[in-house]
Amino acid sequence: MDKLSALLRPQFLVYVLGGVLSAAIDIGTMQMLLSRGLAPVAAASGGFLAGLLVNYAFHAKVTFGGRASAGSALRYGCVVAANYLLTIGIVALTDWMLHSALAGKLISLPVVAVNGYMLGKFWIFRQPA
Repeated sequence: MDKLSALLRPQFLVYVLGGVLSAAIDIGTMQMLLSRGLAPVAAASGGFLAGLLVNYAFHAKVTFGGRASAGSALRYGCVVAANYLLTIGIVALTDWMLHSALAGKLISLPVVAVNGYMLGKFWIFRQPA
């Protein structure tokens, strides 16, 4: 099965569901922190961390069936770092261009979702195609 068809499988829909839950926590936390006066990048970081905790737990147990190991945790950390940099870069750019951290957060979500699923399936948890 090629990588594109992997996006059409039910597992990807479960992944998206976990992502929606994580995103709601992420965005909610970011907005709460912004309303308390935190700078956009700091607020986005706090939201990202809160969403990350939910995301890992959901995907490790539900999406990919609990295939956790020290190696997968290290690979997950690498993907998180890459997705974090993507998120912060997009948030900073939209805050600068549009004065909207939320716009950047919303734009970054599908980018990191596809990146995270593909790397989760084929690298972090190494599921066969």
